[in-house]
Amino acid sequence: MATSTTQGVKTILHPVSDLAAAKAMYAALLGVEPMADSPYYVGFEAAGQQIGLVPGGGPQEATSPVAYWHVDDIEAKLAEVTAAGATVKEAPHAVGGSRVVATFTDPDGNVLGLVQDG
Repeated sequence: MATSTTQGVKTILHPVSDLAAAKAMYAALLGVEPMADSPYYVGFEAAGQQIGLVPGGGPQEATSPVAYWHVDDIEAKLAEVTAAGATVKEAPHAVGGSRVVATFTDPDGNVLGLVQDG
């Protein structure tokens, strides 16, 4: 069985309760201003990493950061991880432009994400 490969973890989304306070703290931590700043998402890029702040719990009300693995074929990778015991949490869906994301849980309930860029 052929498997699809990942490009590594490049995106981490942090659920936050106070977006303004979190934005200030992450700007200080990363030493850069956000590249995206809206009421539903604040995103930073630092050292090739995308750090996102999501108000109200983030992906399906996560309570801890969610690491997103970048993949070439999100459907194939999701099929592979579910065949290996993962459970789909959020089915693949477009989030802007040609970016598609999905989340799943591992056998212990940890939330992981996948990202496919057009």
